[in-house]
Amino acid sequence: MPRNYKWHVVAMLWWIAFFNYADRQAIFSVFPLLKKEFALDQVWLGLLGSSFAWVYGLSAPFAGAIVDRVRRKTAILGGLHAWSIICMATALSRNFSALIFFRGAEGLGETFYFPASMSLLSDYHGPETRSRALGFHQTSVYIGTIAGGFFAGLIGQHYGWRWSFIIFGGLGILLGLALNKWLIEPKREVVAHTPVGSFLNPTALLLMAAFLCANFVALILLSWMPAFLYEKFNLSLAASGLTATIFVQLASMAGSPLGGWLADSLRRKMPGGRMLVQAIGLICGAPFVVLCGWTRSVTLLIVALTAWGLFKGMYDANIFASIFDVIRPEARGKAAGLMNMVGWLGGGAAPLVVGYVATRAGLGTAIMLAASVYVIGAMLLGVAFIRMQTKNRSLTVAAQNRH
Repeated sequence: MPRNYKWHVVAMLWWIAFFNYADRQAIFSVFPLLKKEFALDQVWLGLLGSSFAWVYGLSAPFAGAIVDRVRRKTAILGGLHAWSIICMATALSRNFSALIFFRGAEGLGETFYFPASMSLLSDYHGPETRSRALGFHQTSVYIGTIAGGFFAGLIGQHYGWRWSFIIFGGLGILLGLALNKWLIEPKREVVAHTPVGSFLNPTALLLMAAFLCANFVALILLSWMPAFLYEKFNLSLAASGLTATIFVQLASMAGSPLGGWLADSLRRKMPGGRMLVQAIGLICGAPFVVLCGWTRSVTLLIVALTAWGLFKGMYDANIFASIFDVIRPEARGKAAGLMNMVGWLGGGAAPLVVGYVATRAGLGTAIMLAASVYVIGAMLLGVAFIRMQTKNRSLTVAAQNRH
């Protein structure tokens, strides 16, 4: 293998994660077209958004357990082919039942990717470079979201919503065939004696609960912002899909490497350094979530989306790196799977909840209320950080006493 192959792996997985998010984001930009064709109200559209998240979350623990027992390469590329085929099949939908079936099935296909890829990358990258590697990989999520939002709206505007799914799915299949030769399965890391615990220890559970809060807010803005711009500011489908994603995601692209570098630096000084960076990201992002729902100015909305995206990226870079600091290496797949289940089952209710609130109080008010969930997430991370620091001090004192 080349000397820097561990970074080549990051680059290869970057493209798979790109399609993972482009495929799931595409549907939100064509909500107005689906609303018209299938005669849907906001609650039904919200259910369509939540169906993916719920299936994705319910499947995640099983996917994580499987990932710990099979070659991660097989799980990654097999999942890519499965969700890409399902994405293409979505174009066959002729009623709402078929549409929601394919949307849920796509969640089942995509659920294998993150447990497998995070486990594989963490075997290539130790604690010294892990946050930077996962932070760079995270940038694919942002570019994929932009591409899915913009091109789905653009294609739907000119050729109908079905072609968006056919094109994205087809490109994903071609990518999987190309990477089959170059992606190499690493040897799994096993640590016999380590101070960290099982993937169900209290600190890990706090991190999972914080991820639920963060994902709840993210899904609100990502699922409803295109429709919010289309209805409130009278933008076209393509412009709504692009505006709703590009400022948040480009800012997150800057915030994610920054958060990864800062977390790796703090982790060398304190065990809970990654968690501290995440808490800062959530508490600083909360005011800008409020501004997104409150403002009537497109300029201020863009400022709010950009600032929110920057702090979101700081949090996102350490989602899995933080929990891998407090669980054993051999349980990384299960931990990532359980974390996805908690985050996507709870957070996945966001599109439906907002659809319900929006029918009574307006979409802007529903978005503003999401800021309180961010604050709760920051508090949970604060508790996790304190626990980590306290445990480390106790271990240090115990070691000194033994000597």
